[in-house]
Amino acid sequence: MSMTEHAAGHLPPPRLIRILRMVGLLRESPVAMIGAGLIVFWIAVAIFAPLLAPFDPNVNLQPFAKPGTPYAAGSGVFWLGTDHLGRDILSRIIWGSQTVLFYGFVATASAYAVGVAMGLAAGYYRGWIDELLSRLGDIILSFPILVLYVVIIATIGASGINIVLAVTFASAPAIMRIVRSLVLEIRERDYVAAAKMRGENAWYIMLVEILPNVRGPLIVDACLRMGYVTITIGVLGFLGLGLPPPDPDWGGMINEARSMALAFPHMTVLPCIAISSLVLGLNLLADGLREISLRD
Repeated sequence: MSMTEHAAGHLPPPRLIRILRMVGLLRESPVAMIGAGLIVFWIAVAIFAPLLAPFDPNVNLQPFAKPGTPYAAGSGVFWLGTDHLGRDILSRIIWGSQTVLFYGFVATASAYAVGVAMGLAAGYYRGWIDELLSRLGDIILSFPILVLYVVIIATIGASGINIVLAVTFASAPAIMRIVRSLVLEIRERDYVAAAKMRGENAWYIMLVEILPNVRGPLIVDACLRMGYVTITIGVLGFLGLGLPPPDPDWGGMINEARSMALAFPHMTVLPCIAISSLVLGLNLLADGLREISLRD
């Protein structure tokens, strides 16, 4: 075996190299590191929910137990208390992180898939395609976004898939605007002209030549937008338009306990803290990434 082959055999895999580079980049910004830490914390909680949750989140155990109360009928402690139905709040927050992260990520990714495609087409083709997509986006964005969410969910029903559809419909036009403005600048670059001269088709140019060169602003916006989506899921749950019970949902937990907030504040405050910490992590990560990009 040659020295080159021997050395290549001991090189870390490309995915690990990319992760290490990303961590090294984030270390340039303490704000980004704090935000990433909060996000990683909640991702770990969601992944290991079956191991971390002390009780089944939907089982009625001991109603209105205060934080730190031992379980009278068995072993264990209600570290964050229980709700009016006797369900352990800590377990529901832990399992609820899966719901929020899954639907938040899927809804944001879906909105970006639609918005990026619309923005690429509008910015690259211009003409009547740009005019049509821009006017369609203006019509959707003219509605107050929360009212639009409520109308859509109230019309098609409350479910995880419908929340994804509502977020995609309401958020894609704003993403399209961002992508369109970036594409209008990039489409005149020399490497785009070179790709045209090679005879590449339009979507190859958009996806391979243009899109990778606008990913920086889009990554920052995606972090912020997922924070907005997290709040949206919480607000819809609070309004009774979120995921159907009894599966835990942070917004739904606040909605169920709002009439008892003064007597049992832990039932509403703790889910609010969970939502706020995740949104804070996403916002801090976005601010840190923006700070790093400005340095470069």
